Amino acid sequence: MLKIKNKIKFKHSENRMKNEGNVSSSIIEFKKNKNLFNLLKERYDWMNNFIKVDDVGVEVGAAGGFTKNFINCNNFKISDFSDHDHLDYKNVDAQETGFEDKKFDFVISSNMIHHLPYPLKFFNEMHRILKKDGKLIIFDAHCSTTLQLVLILMRHEGFDFTKNVWDINEPATDNKDLWSGNSAIPYLIFNDKQKFYKNLGNKFEIKYQENCECFLFLNSGGVTSKTFYIPLNTFFLKIIVFIDKLLSFIAPSFFSLAYKIVLERKN
Repeated sequence: MLKIKNKIKFKHSENRMKNEGNVSSSIIEFKKNKNLFNLLKERYDWMNNFIKVDDVGVEVGAAGGFTKNFINCNNFKISDFSDHDHLDYKNVDAQETGFEDKKFDFVISSNMIHHLPYPLKFFNEMHRILKKDGKLIIFDAHCSTTLQLVLILMRHEGFDFTKNVWDINEPATDNKDLWSGNSAIPYLIFNDKQKFYKNLGNKFEIKYQENCECFLFLNSGGVTSKTFYIPLNTFFLKIIVFIDKLLSFIAPSFFSLAYKIVLERKN
C-alpha cells in the first residue's frame, strides 16, 4: 500500500462535496440517477449469496436504507443512529444496539465501520446479536492510493493509518461527530490477518473477502455527499464494472476503493 500521508483530517467546512449528511436528498437522487443505482446494485446484490429468503436480518448504520431495494429477504429491517421516518429501528448505536441476544441470521454493515470510534466494541456487539453461524456482511472503504487521492481532493473524510483500531479506550474516529470518518479503519482491521484473528479469532471466521470498485463510484455523483458526474447508459456502466473488477484484481492496493467481506460467527 502506497501511503501518500499517514494521516489527514478535514473540517466539515472544507468539504468540497455537496449535501453532506442530507439523507433525504440522497434518497431522491437515487431514484433518478442511473449511475448511482448501478453503483448500489453492485454494492448490495452480491450479499444475497449469503442470505436465505426466510432469514431474519438487519442493517446497522443504514442511512438512506438503499439495501431494501436489493436484498431478497422477507424478514429484513434497517436501523441507524438517526431517527429518519424510513427506518425500522431508530436511534440504534451499532456498538451497543439494544437488540436481544442471538436475534439475527445476518447483519449488514455498509460503509459504516470506518465511522466507528471503537470498532472492537462493534464486533463484540455483532457477535452477541448474531445466531450460531450467523453472517456479518460488510461493504466498506479500502484506503488505497486512489481513495487517498480522492479524499485529499474532495475533503469530505480523512484517514489515519496510525490509529490502533483494537483499542477500546482510544477512539479511531471523532466520537463526538456522527459524520466523522477514518477511511483507513477497514484496512487496519482486515489487511493484517494475524492481528484480526488475535483480536477476533474466537468470535469470527473470515468466509469471504474481495477488493472492488473504482471508476463506478468516481462517476456516481456520490451516495450521500454529492459531486459532478457524467450520466451513462447501461452498456457503458457494464463496461466500467468490468474495468473495476479487473483493476481491483490486478492492483488492489492502488485502484480498489472498497472491500466486500463476510464474517461467520463462531460459537
